[in-house]
Amino acid sequence: MTTLYTQQSKNIRKTWLLMSLFLIVVVGIGWVFSQVYGNSSFVVIAVVFSLFMNFFSYWYSDKIVLAMSGARPIRREENPELYRIVENLCITAGLKMPKIHMIDDESPNAFATGRNENRAAVAVTSGLLRILNKNELEGVIAHELSHIGNKDILVSTIVVVLVGFVALLSDFFLRAQFFRGRRDDREGGGQVLMLIGIILAILTPIIATLIQLAISRKREFLADASGALLTRYPEGLASALEKISGYPIPLKRINKATAHLYISSPLKGSQSADWLAKLFMTHPPAEERIKILRDMDI
Repeated sequence: MTTLYTQQSKNIRKTWLLMSLFLIVVVGIGWVFSQVYGNSSFVVIAVVFSLFMNFFSYWYSDKIVLAMSGARPIRREENPELYRIVENLCITAGLKMPKIHMIDDESPNAFATGRNENRAAVAVTSGLLRILNKNELEGVIAHELSHIGNKDILVSTIVVVLVGFVALLSDFFLRAQFFRGRRDDREGGGQVLMLIGIILAILTPIIATLIQLAISRKREFLADASGALLTRYPEGLASALEKISGYPIPLKRINKATAHLYISSPLKGSQSADWLAKLFMTHPPAEERIKILRDMDI
């Protein structure tokens, strides 16, 4: 049975696994280049690059995610009620106060990010504050704080940066063919670059989906349960999920790389067009989550 403590251990292992896989993939690409061009320096460059990216993603991925989402830090004076809710729930959960950010968007949603409890941040949209009552808002905040307590935010945030750089690598290889010129075409180097680029371009969405699946739908169920236990009022979160999932308009600034961070999928209607994404959704159906919450006996 999954508990808060087993989930914490699993997420730490997943983080090391993701970083190791990234290291292997990039070094492997460097080795292919060294074979094609007869220059072993490509391997050295690949090792340095992958180590740097792992370091960078661990220390700065939360800042990247917040910037990508258009989130801005807010002061207590801007929304004292929100601050009180977060503070009270943190005291109850035994967690340190995270930084609070606002996303100026009418679509209701929220997410937590950061590499650990000391560097955590919770971001909410202006639309969320507009449509939820106090009990519902407490449910959402408790859910996000549970992600912090479960250490979900570590692996979830790192995924965004590593997957993004795999996508950049595939784009680089595809474009490199056109900048190397005909000389490389005659020598075969250009064709190899193009082949690697095509392979990565095909594999990138699959890799991204598989890595996001490593986060697992179970994390949402666990965060729902933990959040309900924290507030002692499951109906608050259930009602909030109904309103959030039922809102028809997606977020204005959303990237598929960051979609898994939110409490409810921010893609809205656009996700239905991608039948493959339906098979690998990182969010369980809202109806299923709501039913479980309303069946809880606390």
